[in-house]
Amino acid sequence: MADLSRRVFLRGAAGAAGGALLAGPFGGLLAAAARAEGRGPAPYPLRPVRDLRDGTVRLWLPKGFEYRSFHDTDGAPIVLGDDTVLPGRHDGMAAFAGPDSDSVWLVRNHEVNGNVVDGAFGPGTPYDSSALGGTTTVLVDRFGNVEDAFTSLNGTQMNCMGGPMPWESWITCEETVNGPDVGPDFTGRSNEDLTQKHGYIFEVPADGQSSRMPIRNAGRFAHEAAVWSEADGHLYLTEDNFGFPSGFYRYAPPTQPTPSEGLADGGTLQMLAVEVPQADLAASQPEGATYDVTWVDIEEPDPTFASGTTNNEAIRAVGDQGRAKGAAWFSRLEGAVYEDGIVYFCSTQGGGAPEAGAGPIRNGFGNGFGQVWAYDVMAEELRLVFESPGPEALDLPDNVTVGPNGALVLCEDGPVDNYLRGLTPDGHVFDIALNRLRRNDPPHAKRYGEEFAGATFSPDGHTLFVNIQASSGVTFAIWGPWAAIGV
Repeated sequence: MADLSRRVFLRGAAGAAGGALLAGPFGGLLAAAARAEGRGPAPYPLRPVRDLRDGTVRLWLPKGFEYRSFHDTDGAPIVLGDDTVLPGRHDGMAAFAGPDSDSVWLVRNHEVNGNVVDGAFGPGTPYDSSALGGTTTVLVDRFGNVEDAFTSLNGTQMNCMGGPMPWESWITCEETVNGPDVGPDFTGRSNEDLTQKHGYIFEVPADGQSSRMPIRNAGRFAHEAAVWSEADGHLYLTEDNFGFPSGFYRYAPPTQPTPSEGLADGGTLQMLAVEVPQADLAASQPEGATYDVTWVDIEEPDPTFASGTTNNEAIRAVGDQGRAKGAAWFSRLEGAVYEDGIVYFCSTQGGGAPEAGAGPIRNGFGNGFGQVWAYDVMAEELRLVFESPGPEALDLPDNVTVGPNGALVLCEDGPVDNYLRGLTPDGHVFDIALNRLRRNDPPHAKRYGEEFAGATFSPDGHTLFVNIQASSGVTFAIWGPWAAIGV
């Protein structure tokens, strides 16, 4: 079992190169604070806590915290109010204000791959009748009691992360480029049954149905997260191209979104570049790492591929356009969150030695344990916030959100014990929760491999909702003294 008393203290940053400060809730945390010096005693030790649903210990939490799980697909099928049989692989998620003060709408992804003729879950006309992923929407109270649930998008694939929009909708992202024009993906399964191209983003209203229309000009690539910047009117997008370099993108819609119209297609897609052409930002960065940013245009954001195109060729097509113009390389860009003019995003395997080539890499592109980056949208400046020195500090950060008191909450997707971690404005990494489920492993296995995903706080800051992303998925509502632990 991992050491539950760990806490990483970060060096002060008075001597950081350039000496510039970050805006937003991390105003005092400089890039030089990205190197860990050692461990101190954890002020918030974790302990086993019983699930209020049935008394089973599924999570370890700090003192004073409670939780209830719901929509657990490890057992008899769960049938929603619209007769949907709930799929598993619960992933990205966002919380919106419900119809009364004690209720919350959750829009939740299901990262299901594969294709079966007439295989889409749920009622209504799916985007692709053969694709098995999508989103479900849940009305829940602040203590995890489900009041209603229904299918809100179906017929998509690999719905990984996304992001909540300020006009009360969820952008869900497909982490694939599968389609009838592309060869088999990493599973080896043929794409011949698919009726539509995939690799897009879709909009889902907080309390209603998606139009099932992709926003094609936002790109066809292995999408992960999407965040809207009110400061400059762009949608920022991360790419988790597992075996190859990934990019950081922004989409400028042709018109500014409104609650009635949402995000329009037909805009312009660009990819981030820095002053060093094709900079390898997946590799370990120096203290004070800061880069002035430019953006390069993607001329063909929505490619259709010729017969015989392999999945490895297709999944790089959009990113290769940007890299040909000097766009930067990252490792597996996953979760992102926007706060006060800053986009924070995770590079899941960033921070290690440079890769020998451009992939495909057996265990993913990138040799590190994770980085957290911050992009100032008005200053057009990119800064390294944190680089993990090893798995004891932070192990493969994935989804991310901001807590009610300003700390980043990071979901780990590591190979052994997975934690929810906090990263505070004054530069401390600490444990928030530990997963004790073993859903994807054989019954005799000794490792706990399931990742946390979709962390999101209720609008009033009372409840943290989070998923375990496994074949048998489950959602948790967690509440307690957030301010006392600095979240």
